[in-house]
Amino acid sequence: MAAAASRRISSLLSRSLSLPPASASSLLSRGGNYFLGSGVQRFSTAAATEDPIAPPVQVTYTQLLIDGQFVDSASGKTFPTFDPRTGDVIAHVAEGETEDVNRAVSAARKAFDEGPWPKMTAYERSRILLRCADLVEKHSDELAALETWNCGKPYEQSAKAELPMFVRLFHYYAGWADKIHGLTVPADGPYHVQTLHEPIGVVGQIIPWNFPLIMFAWKVGPALACGNTIVLKTAEQTPLTGLYVAKLFQEAGLPPGVLNIISGFGPTAGAAIASHMDVDKVAFTGSTDTGKIVLELAAKSNLKPVTLELGGKSPFIVCEDADVDKAVELAHFALFFNQGQCCCAGSRTYVHERVYDEFIEKAKARAMRRVVGDPFKKGVEQGPQIDPEQFEKVLRYIRYGIESNATLECGGERLGSKGFYVQPTVFSNVQDDMLIAKDEIFGPVQTILKFKDLDDVIKRANTTRYGLAAGVFTKNLNTANTLSRALRAGTVWVNCFDVFDAAIPFGGYKMSGIGREKGIYSLNNYLQVKGIVTPLENPAWL
Repeated sequence: MAAAASRRISSLLSRSLSLPPASASSLLSRGGNYFLGSGVQRFSTAAATEDPIAPPVQVTYTQLLIDGQFVDSASGKTFPTFDPRTGDVIAHVAEGETEDVNRAVSAARKAFDEGPWPKMTAYERSRILLRCADLVEKHSDELAALETWNCGKPYEQSAKAELPMFVRLFHYYAGWADKIHGLTVPADGPYHVQTLHEPIGVVGQIIPWNFPLIMFAWKVGPALACGNTIVLKTAEQTPLTGLYVAKLFQEAGLPPGVLNIISGFGPTAGAAIASHMDVDKVAFTGSTDTGKIVLELAAKSNLKPVTLELGGKSPFIVCEDADVDKAVELAHFALFFNQGQCCCAGSRTYVHERVYDEFIEKAKARAMRRVVGDPFKKGVEQGPQIDPEQFEKVLRYIRYGIESNATLECGGERLGSKGFYVQPTVFSNVQDDMLIAKDEIFGPVQTILKFKDLDDVIKRANTTRYGLAAGVFTKNLNTANTLSRALRAGTVWVNCFDVFDAAIPFGGYKMSGIGREKGIYSLNNYLQVKGIVTPLENPAWL
């Protein structure tokens, strides 16, 4: 296990920090207590005192998918994937490297240049995508269990939020497949001018470990709807659901070579995709530092276009007129959802000075009620962090907070002796120059800062290299409008958080990324625009 963990620590291109898929409107529909059980003690130690619940699913697919076939890696190497509840090995998975990426790209190129996929009618592609969604829905119980087992997220979250969102996303993109078209453009002269929106070709995609299924859908859905072929690398921490879904897509009628899945590590498989001369476009979700590497590799190879969804340090602003109880619950959800492993998490909680003390006490009490334990157990809100690297990183930042004289209100330690569980942690009296207020922790650590007026909080909220998302909590419409326009972030949620409808675009300002995912805007990532000009002889009109 130690050797595999060190390999994961060295893996740059797959160390991904990304996005929560679930809609707050559904997650909070039960009074903000979507995952709460009753009568559970604070900081439940179920993880340490009880044997892990046996997952109700078997691992079936562990090979690479290339040209419609599951195959071993060219080297024959495998790597272990772990259960974050215990650190035990779940399965050994084929380790794709450069030669495997070359095979997958060749299959994708042949499928694009010679195969039936781009030559099908858009309606036929739409029907296949709908069948893909239907098969995933049919197998949603197995997929939810596999996602929880490999990621450590609560099973109720996987089953009730993420799988339905996956299906919804593919229904959405299936609907777009036959609605992509160009324009007829008037010209200054006797010419007929039209534009075509054409598939870009072979697409390389690299997805993260925190939302494997949802990130699969965000990437694969629009690329297929536009008629492209794909080579996708799963995160080395969480390869299992991507391989399972790929098998279902083959059953749905996706032609061989259209979707190829490589499990492997960033510096080998990820780098091979980003630098491949026959990959026409790359999409990556992960950390900002790794995004820079992907962008550099793409530029140094064939100057392929790149879409990046990267890190964040999102402000969540609680104004003086807020209902404090509701604000505490929403701020708690914004930060702690998915073990805090969300790149758009509301990880800088700014609270107006008039309600600050009340907010602190209630935020502390809410964190101490948070139920931590085996994610397969009903009522558990928080499972383990993904792996030893992330676990140690979170604890290291907690130490930084204590050393910088922030006030540790609760938590701050490991929970139990087995697996990668961290106590829900709250810091008050946080200053903007502290590392816990500047860096992306990616864990269950809430940092609460005080502000005095709108000008103050706007300036401070925008003083960051990130710009992925923001939250605003107020009863005043003018305040909401002022903040939502002033905050330099790709998404601003007003009196809600983590609402991820399939049609809502998502992406960042500044160093949080390039381009947008979801919605109509995501289609632009996977299309080329071609202008065609033809002379007109004696036209009746221009």
